[in-house]
Amino acid sequence: MLRLNGVAVDGAAAFDMSDRGLTLGDGLFETIAVFSGRPALLGAHLDRLERSAAEIRLPVDRAFCEAEILALVAAVGSADAVIRLTVTRGAGARGLALPDDAKPNIIAAASPYPKGALNAPVRLATVSVRRNPTSFASRAKTLSYLDSVLAFDEAKRAGADDALMLNTDGRVASTSMANIFALIGDELVTPPVSEGVLPGIVRCAVLELAAQAGLKAAERALDIEAFDRADAVFATNSVRQVMPVTMVDGLRRGTPDPVARLAALVTRACGARGA
Repeated sequence: MLRLNGVAVDGAAAFDMSDRGLTLGDGLFETIAVFSGRPALLGAHLDRLERSAAEIRLPVDRAFCEAEILALVAAVGSADAVIRLTVTRGAGARGLALPDDAKPNIIAAASPYPKGALNAPVRLATVSVRRNPTSFASRAKTLSYLDSVLAFDEAKRAGADDALMLNTDGRVASTSMANIFALIGDELVTPPVSEGVLPGIVRCAVLELAAQAGLKAAERALDIEAFDRADAVFATNSVRQVMPVTMVDGLRRGTPDPVARLAALVTRACGARGA
């Protein structure tokens, strides 16, 4: 199910091959879970899109983007789904200079929610690809996603479900598609955005809900030694929400009760079935 610039698309869509999203990865996207016909944490997604767009001077019409998302929500009815909203800068001349008269393309696509994905456990493998804390692409959902693609592929070839990515200083950053949390005693630690991580939507929800699970939340740098000593590790993203990490580089990790309680709180806040 696809929409391009406000029009439902059935089959192939005409697209300008000089679009900077295609030629330069010049654009942003958001991925929104829909549970029982309701988009989870939609306002937070649109807020992040606006912040990132302002930083790169990408003109974004928030109201139009929201309308496109809601049009797909209406189309899927009461089903669970995943919506991806993509905003490119539009067509541009050859070269890097930002066009003065950018006309963004808005692409909205809906697909069925992946079966068994909610709060599914994951195994991680440390990969060679590093997160760069100085890069805008490390803290925003840009169309330049090749680092994550290659990290994910390296992890899959190592027999894992996802990659454990360090930053260029050798500290724990994220997975290829999710934020990382480590439970150390009764403290829940996640790397700050300055470590080269995305300000994840569910990450923010976890930080807000941690106290209800009896945990103290902290954003601070997480070195490998502290990560290895953690009582539990989990990852978060907007589709799968809270994913207990059951193995890192072949070593098993436990999932204590506080993580399960926190997962239930997040699931409820997002309106997922079974919450």
